[in-house]
Formats: sequence, structure tokens, C-alpha cells
Amino acid sequence: MWGYLVLRGVGFLVTLFLACFAVFALLSVVPGDPARLVVGPEASEAAYQAVRARLNLDLPWPVRFGQWLGRIVTRGDFGQSLSLNLPVSDLLAGALTVTVPLALLAMALAILIGLPLGMIAATRPGGLLDLLTVGIAQIGLALPEFWLGILLVGFFAVRLGAFPAGGFPGWQVPGGALYHLVLPAFALALPRAAYLARMARATMADVLSAGYIQTARGKGVPELSVLGRHALKNALIPVITTAGLTLGRLLAGAIVIENLFYLPGVGRLALAAVRARDLPLLSGVGVTVAGLLVALSFAVDLVYGVLDPRIRYR
Repeated sequence: MWGYLVLRGVGFLVTLFLACFAVFALLSVVPGDPARLVVGPEASEAAYQAVRARLNLDLPWPVRFGQWLGRIVTRGDFGQSLSLNLPVSDLLAGALTVTVPLALLAMALAILIGLPLGMIAATRPGGLLDLLTVGIAQIGLALPEFWLGILLVGFFAVRLGAFPAGGFPGWQVPGGALYHLVLPAFALALPRAAYLARMARATMADVLSAGYIQTARGKGVPELSVLGRHALKNALIPVITTAGLTLGRLLAGAIVIENLFYLPGVGRLALAAVRARDLPLLSGVGVTVAGLLVALSFAVDLVYGVLDPRIRYR
């Protein structure tokens, strides 16, 4: 087990380093001069060069990358936002308090909707519920998140007035904050629920057709015991793996939904950084999102190893 953990841990660190390097390299070739953005087009050459020196733009890129990565690792310092004149780490900390709960709530809804539907449909292949599940899942996969979000706002917020159309009041009143996240969470969750339903149905149907399941049924084991003790655990392994990776896609998909619902999360922060050509802020967002995705992949690997001990010895 320890060898498995060490191997996955090394892979996690290497992947995270490569992700940081990719973010730095891509943003280094983005058109535009951050120093000129700070001082403005009318600034003197001396002021311009002083800002370039303050931003370390006069140094070779390997030195800049080393200093940038060192500040992140040792102090969690992503630098100063050029457009907002605030520490990037503070901006990210505030934005993550919206994006992470939104993604977790959407993931919980996707699992609660998709997993039972897929599992139940697999027990009666070709039945009415199976056909309905497959049809609804196909429709759900075809719906874009932003279009689904517009429909939810139009019906539940504008027509019924049951939910707010957007905005976020903060976590001072947790109930009110969650209330504002319900519609965007459903907009993110429904396509993922459709995907999980199809995955759960396929894996459960495959497990139920296995020889040991037929043997258990032939021995007279009650159907609920066959499903709960023998089939469910093996069927859940690929579903849990898919759910973990889906959570990473939810973090990326939140960019569109946060702007649609006017939520002050990482998505809106990224869009503001792109519009202002704020490279320190954009690099901070990129590294944070990449780090979350790599950490989720690492966690999925660990869960996979716990559920299926054979993985640890390969």
C-alpha cells in the first residue's frame, strides 16, 4: 500500500509541476505587455522600465519561472493583480468560497439523481424505466449548460419567482447563500447526472451478467442481497472514478455558469483577468484550477486503490 501511495504521490507532484510550467509558458507568449498596461501609453520610458523591473519582466524566463514557482510553493504568493491592485491569493481565496461549494453541490445533485436511476434501470433491461432513463440521459447529454441555465432562470426565477435569478449574498447567512446556488448547481448537475446514469446503468448491467452473480442467484440468494452485497460494490468502482473526474469538469464548467448567474467565483475572476490582460491574476487562476484538477485525479486514484486492491499490486 505504501508503495502505491508513494508512486501516486510522485506522479501527483510531477503532474502539478508540469501544469504550473504549462500555465507560465502559455501566459508568457500571450500578446500584450503587462508593464505597459500598468503605466499606461503616456508614461515615460523610465517609469515603464521601473515597472518592468518590479514585475521581473527584465529577467530571463527560466529565472522568472523559478522565482514565481518558489513564491507559490513557499508563501502561497501569486503576486499582485495588475487591474485590481490586490493580492491574487486573497482574490482566489474569496472566489473559491463560491466555486468549490457550487461544484460540490452540483456533484451531490448529479450523484443523487443519476446513480439511482442508472442502477435501477440496469435491473430491468429493456423495461419501461430503462427506456425512459436512456432517453432522458440522451437528452440531458445534449443540453448545453448555459442554455439549461437560461431555461431554469426563465421558469423558476422569472415566471415562478421561486429562486433568485443571480447574485450571491455571501456566507454570512449560509441558508441564503445555498439558496442562491441551487439554480446554477442544477444547471451544472443535470448533464452530469445524465452521464452518470448512463455509466451506472452500463456498469451495473455488465456486473449483473457476470458468472458469480448468476451463481449467487442459482443458490437462492435473495435478489436484494445479490444487488447490495455482490453487484453494487463492483459496479460502483468505475462510477466513482467517473464521478471524481466529473467533479473536475464541474470546476471548469462553472466558468460559464458563474458569469450567467453573476456569481463571484473563479469563473468570473478568470473572465475579468482575460479582459484586463491581468497576467498575474490569470496565472493564479490557471495554477489554482490546474492544482484542483490534479488533486482530484490523485484522490480518485487513491479511492480506486481502496475499492479495488488489485490496482495496488499492478
